[in-house]
Formats: sequence, structure tokens, C-alpha cells
Amino acid sequence: MNLHFFELAYLSRLRSGLFYTLVTCTLLLSISCKEKKDTFKQKNSAGPTTVDVIIAKIERTTERVEVNGTVVANEFAELRPEVSGLLTFLDVPEGKTVQKGTVIARINSADLEAQANRSAVQLELAETTEQRIRKLLDINGINQADYDVAVNQVNTLKADILYTKALIAKTIVRAPFTGVIGLRKVSAGTFVTPNNVIATMQQLSNLRIDFTIPEVYQKYVVKGGIVDVSIDQTSEQMQTARIIATEPQVNQSTRNITVRALLNAGTTSPGSFVKVYLKSNQDKSSILIPANSIIPESKSKKVVVVKDGKASFVTIETGARQADNVEVTKGLSVGDSVVVSGVLFTRPDAPLKVRSVRSLKVSEE
Repeated sequence: MNLHFFELAYLSRLRSGLFYTLVTCTLLLSISCKEKKDTFKQKNSAGPTTVDVIIAKIERTTERVEVNGTVVANEFAELRPEVSGLLTFLDVPEGKTVQKGTVIARINSADLEAQANRSAVQLELAETTEQRIRKLLDINGINQADYDVAVNQVNTLKADILYTKALIAKTIVRAPFTGVIGLRKVSAGTFVTPNNVIATMQQLSNLRIDFTIPEVYQKYVVKGGIVDVSIDQTSEQMQTARIIATEPQVNQSTRNITVRALLNAGTTSPGSFVKVYLKSNQDKSSILIPANSIIPESKSKKVVVVKDGKASFVTIETGARQADNVEVTKGLSVGDSVVVSGVLFTRPDAPLKVRSVRSLKVSEE
């Protein structure tokens, strides 16, 4: 009886614990649901989004096109041997200026020089023989054919010597122009071929800028015209360059035109990246908006316009771009209030509160 009594007491306590646990969970669930409802009500009851706007109006600007460019040396050459052989002499003053014609390297030419000496000895004998036969010809002591053979022998040996000297000249690598020589790629005693680069040379005076532009901007490129060049991307200082030539044919793959300009001032290294700015000679009128007010999408661009106190998302088309502003060619009208701050917090048809009307900063081109 006592055992049965204790079992009933245990079951009673167990049921009481389960009951309290169930009641506790129910209360917690009710509190959580209430908090979510309160949060939802707070979000729905939140005030309008505060934004700043500009009033779209016609601005007079100079159309400016920004493209990428590359610095090109006035002269550039890879110093390679014309013939294969052993390097017996090498003088590459790395990073220094060398004069045109300076000997940079020599290939072993002992066999060619020996051949030239041999031909010189044979030529001396052939010339002596030709002089003797000519004296005999003057007194009719020999026929003309024998004299012609002697003269031909002299001329053949002279041609052989010139040919051998030309081969010897190919074993000498000289500086093709006055410029700065680069890093040495080989060492003396190396067997080299015409595929080996001994060093590179570049002429750093009269640096040039090569850049490509879409064919639609071809009207802005005129020989002798001036373009602005930004060499240092961290500085606002601009250099100028004079257009000296354009590629006569448009690239059929990219529909771009390659242009070359001569840098008037500034120091930089060949191969450096620069920004080139082209501008037209005529001012035009158009609507401009800040670039950061545009919402890019996969196939379109949009801006937020305040209409009747609510956010209206408008699809636009853009044209030329300035440093901070973008030309709008379609989608906006004069007088539209374009949101320029708080764009990311706006939603379609959501209420907006205009905090201030800003003025557009138009850069002087």
C-alpha cells in the first residue's frame, strides 16, 4: 500500500510540472507574438522618409568624354642579336642613358674575321696578277679573255670581303637611338640566338599617349587638337597633350578608333595608365543630375522623383558624363524634383519628406 501511495504522488507531481511548463511556453509565445505585432505597427506607423532633392533644369555645359589611355615611349626597342653565337662582350649600363651607336654586346666572330683576312690576302695576290696581265695586254702579249678572268677574280674577292664584313657587323649589337637602357636579361658567355632579348631601350623624351574612343566621338578628334590628361589619379592637376595622328581605320570588333597624342609636359613611365578627356568646341544645353542619384539596374537606369509627396521611380536614359554629374537625355522634365540623398531608403509610392533643395554643382570644363 505504501509503494502504491508513493507512485500516485510521483505521477501527481509529474503532471503538475508538465502543466506549469505548458503554461510558461504559452505565455512566452503570446509575448513574442505581441512584440512582433508592435514592431510591425511601429514600422507601418513610421513617418515619411526624409530626403534632399534638386530641381531639374537646363544647364549649359561643354560636352566632355572621358576615356582610358596608355603612356607610350617616343622610341622603344628590344635589343636582340641578329645571329646565334657566344657572347664575348656585354656592356649594359642598367637604367642609364646610352648614346646612339654605342656597342652593347658582341658575338664571337673569330671565324668570320679569319675568313676576311684570308680573302684580303687573296685579293692582294689577285690585284698583282691583274696588273701584270694588263701590262701584257697593252703590248698584245695576252688575249682579252685572260685579262677579263683576272679582273673578275679581283671583283669576286672584293665582294667576298664585303659579305664577310656584313656578317661580322651582325655580331655586334649597338644602341639604335639615344635612350635609357633597361635591365640586363643575359650574361656574358651565354650562347644566344635572335630569340634572346639582351635588354630593352626606351626614349623617355616626347612621351606619347595612346587611347581609343568610340567612333561616335570621332568628331572631337582633330589633328593638332588639345586634350586634357590626368597622369596622377590622386591629384586633380591636369596635363595637356596634342593630337598628332589617328588610326585611319575603325576597329571592326570594338568600333573604336585609336588616337595618339604628344604629351606637352609631365613626367611618367611608359606603360602607365592615364585618363584622357576630350571636349567639344561648342556648348550645349541639357538636364544634369548627380551621378550618385542614379539607381543602376540590369537593363535600365532609374531615379526617384517626388510626386504628390510620394516616391516615383522613373526610367531614364543618359548621355555624356562629367566628373560628378550625368546628362539625362530622356525620362526627366524641367521642374522635376529628383532625390539626391536617401535614395536607398525610398520605396515606390512611399511618402517622402523633402528636407532641403540642393543646388547642382556643375564643373567648369
